[in-house]
Amino acid sequence: MKIAVFLGGCSMERNVSLASGCAVKKALENNGHTVKLIDPALGSDQTPLQPILENFSASTPITLKDLSLLPSKNIINTINSKHLDDVDVVFLALHGEWGEDGKIQSLLEMRGIPYTGSGVMSSALTMDKGMTKILMQHFGIKTPNWFILNSKNYDESNSANKIKNEIGFPAVIKPNDQGSTVGLTIVKNVDEVSSALKLASQFGKSILIEEFIPGRELTVTIINNEAYPIIEIKPQDGFYDYKHKYTKGMTEYLCPAPISEELTKQVQAESLKLFQISDCKGFARVDFRLKDDSSFYCLEINTLPGMTETSLVPKSAAAKGIKFSDLCQNIVDSAITEFKNK
Repeated sequence: MKIAVFLGGCSMERNVSLASGCAVKKALENNGHTVKLIDPALGSDQTPLQPILENFSASTPITLKDLSLLPSKNIINTINSKHLDDVDVVFLALHGEWGEDGKIQSLLEMRGIPYTGSGVMSSALTMDKGMTKILMQHFGIKTPNWFILNSKNYDESNSANKIKNEIGFPAVIKPNDQGSTVGLTIVKNVDEVSSALKLASQFGKSILIEEFIPGRELTVTIINNEAYPIIEIKPQDGFYDYKHKYTKGMTEYLCPAPISEELTKQVQAESLKLFQISDCKGFARVDFRLKDDSSFYCLEINTLPGMTETSLVPKSAAAKGIKFSDLCQNIVDSAITEFKNK
């Protein structure tokens, strides 16, 4: 099979995506496929890709200045280019905006090329954390209290008072449509709100203000409508930010998570419920906070989670006895089946 792995892209998670794509390419080649890497941020000319792959660091996010040099219109040129003429399926190893939000999925749909992961509507919906929370609230999935601000039109004083009166401190301030904790701050008092809002406003059109849930961090992998073993995430210090996510040795991962069998089934059931009501396909990862009283709160669902061999989804699959190469193959097979059934 001829497979194109899309990596890089035009989001703040570009460098993580480069790492995911390289790992997926290796796994699929080990399975006997012909695989080529395509960075949609480069457009029809893919010749600069190899030097990029030799000089990136997943543990360091791209700067906004460097990101501005990658125009999103290049994505259209990529989809229309000859690079996809002989491709049987696209493996999307993109993360964040212009990869996980339904836009590139819609372009591939128009070209008639199968792709991995969720479709246009579910990708767009789940990329918007506020809309996902509305969906969770409607279907009875417990999620932290929240409200949304416009990134370009908010009043700092009113926002701080609203946090104090409606959410309470500590609170989480983050972009409404970013991943990898980009632009996220946990604020402990009114004085910290201003700088946190300014940071979050740089990375999206809206800002999510969310109740901070003390306790443990859990994540659940869903693959083809099946919940995999739960992982507990234990950063060495602070919280699970970009540095702790992508710097080796800064976080401990426990899989299966050391929680009761009953609680495991409950968390997995809520994960699968969100996956299904969001109409997700293929694979995804659902994040939770677990309080000391065993109550748990769903934060979000990631429709194109990290796919390096040490990422969370492969860790969960490994706990189930599934090798990384087999995991990638399962995701490809699911995409082909979904495309044929449309």
